[in-house]
Amino acid sequence: MSTVHVVRHAKAKNRDEWTDPDELRPLTKRGRRQAVGLAERLQEERPARLVSSPYLRCVQTLEELARALDLPIETTELLAEGANGATALDLVLSLGRSESVVCCTHGDVLFDLMHEVTAAGVTLDGPRDAPVASTWALEVVDGRIVGARFVERPAT
Repeated sequence: MSTVHVVRHAKAKNRDEWTDPDELRPLTKRGRRQAVGLAERLQEERPARLVSSPYLRCVQTLEELARALDLPIETTELLAEGANGATALDLVLSLGRSESVVCCTHGDVLFDLMHEVTAAGVTLDGPRDAPVASTWALEVVDGRIVGARFVERPAT
């Protein structure tokens, strides 16, 4: 069994006030503190890989964890805002075949991904519409999700 931790990125600057491309919207000060809290929590899991949406706010959410574990952050459009939940689930299943992984994505993708998880018969103990900086720990066995545990965002 392996675990894939799917994180919704930490608090980012306000979308309505941001005038540059959305892909470049960074974390707020609070979001950076949330990223530190996530790193402290997730480094205990000793993930072998860090995979993220290429959007800056997702990459920044994993930077502290990457430094703590001395791991690179791999990026993929399969976790980018607007990506398909079924495709994101396929990615999670392929990543979780043999090792523990942390993925960072967006609220819409996470919502759709968790819809796919429930459609496969897995019972959830938390919200599909997870708040920023929260995590779903998905247990993968033989290429399928067998459990899902919701982890609240770290206190900031």
